[in-house]
Amino acid sequence: MKLSNATLTDLPSSVRVPTYDRSKLTPGIVHIGLGNFHRAHQAWYLHRLFELGLNPDWAIVGAGVRPYDETQRLKMKAQDYLTTLIELDPSGKSAEVSGSMIDYVPVVEGNGLLIERMADPAIRIVALTVTEGGYYIDPATKGFAADHPDIVHDAANPETPRTAFGAIVAALRLRRDRGIGPFTGLCCDNLLGNGLVLRQTVLSLARLSDPVLAEWIDTHCTFPNSMVDCIVPATGPKELALAREFGVDDAVPVTHENFRQWVIEDNFCAGRPDWDRAGATFSDRVHDFEVMKIRILNGGHQVISDVGEVLGIETISGCMEHPQVRALFRKVELEEIVPHVQPVPGFTPGEYVKLIDRRFSNTAIADTTRRVAFDGSSRHPGFVVPSIRDGLKAGTPVEGLALVSAAWARYCVGVRENGTVVEPNDPLWADLTDKAKAAKDDPRVWLEMRSFYGDLADEPRFADAFVRWLSLIHVKGMEAALDAYLAE
Repeated sequence: MKLSNATLTDLPSSVRVPTYDRSKLTPGIVHIGLGNFHRAHQAWYLHRLFELGLNPDWAIVGAGVRPYDETQRLKMKAQDYLTTLIELDPSGKSAEVSGSMIDYVPVVEGNGLLIERMADPAIRIVALTVTEGGYYIDPATKGFAADHPDIVHDAANPETPRTAFGAIVAALRLRRDRGIGPFTGLCCDNLLGNGLVLRQTVLSLARLSDPVLAEWIDTHCTFPNSMVDCIVPATGPKELALAREFGVDDAVPVTHENFRQWVIEDNFCAGRPDWDRAGATFSDRVHDFEVMKIRILNGGHQVISDVGEVLGIETISGCMEHPQVRALFRKVELEEIVPHVQPVPGFTPGEYVKLIDRRFSNTAIADTTRRVAFDGSSRHPGFVVPSIRDGLKAGTPVEGLALVSAAWARYCVGVRENGTVVEPNDPLWADLTDKAKAAKDDPRVWLEMRSFYGDLADEPRFADAFVRWLSLIHVKGMEAALDAYLAE
């Protein structure tokens, strides 16, 4: 059955469908970056609120600024912006249709339609999931990358911006000039202090073209920090077929695990939905939740994904079935990451590791090592390097984290140990591959990428271990290096 408003009542009874009247929903949020994660996570929380009869004036308008986003928009428009969510768990699978998104802004050059939509008084939150590497952060200084070509363009052409952030600045200018008032900018990407990062990007860009507007934004807009968590694989032929098994013809279904968490700082300048009524947590300890999740889950993903890719293991659950890789995960987590993580309400760091172990081991989730290893140039500096620095400062072990960094360097050579070629998997893939090949003969070349590692090349306890592990991997292979580490 082709998914649409008209066919909802005709779908198989095994598929849960919205019980609310979608025609009575009105928009309150523009969300930029309508990937799988958003639809399985933030959009689901709103969907649940609508199921409770709450907040019908907070429906989502999708948006994007890249050509891919227009392709996505057309697919979703053809099915009235509905999404089939398929929960995958070892105990079974289930499907429901989410209806919290009601429109999608056409993607046009200059982003004029997006700017006008965000300037609509009904829009009170602009949210984003544009990946960790999408915020124009200088990797060396962690400050704003003002010299990036996209930013240079938007500063010179503020009315026809290229980036989502340029569009946000332009929309806020219209709102100020029209007396509409501000909106909240809500980052939903895996960045420590993600609200602060979004604030930095928006304000820094605004200052380049209109310092007075930047001051208005700084005074009136809010950018709450948040922590988001749900494992959501990419959609491919298997997922499309799985939706059809449930009797639904959905061009863009989403699979996800049986776990969600959303912790949000309650700092919204123009109101917000009652997300806590659907299971989200409002807290003034978002930072602690962020650190736990980013270090243990996101960092844990990096611990095993590059190793898995080099060994030719296709999925994260497959990595956890591999005795050495699972042992690597547990040893690095408990000895080198957990000591630097504070407990949060509901979890000690050790308990959280056990939870992540179970989630990564979910064989029903076909989460690929390739997806998790993507954009290592953003993820390793963000998820792994902070634990290395904490370990060096505290005098705790960093041998395993050095091995993880060496595995990333080996992965970026671009050929797995079974001889298969790794297709480019990072925005900086060409440069990384050049460095990785040079590091085969001189491992320290890799650590000299100071935009990622800073001064870690000058820290003997880490750098010497990295050199030893990468040399061993190249000479004897990944499993030999794992055995050597696990024997320590």
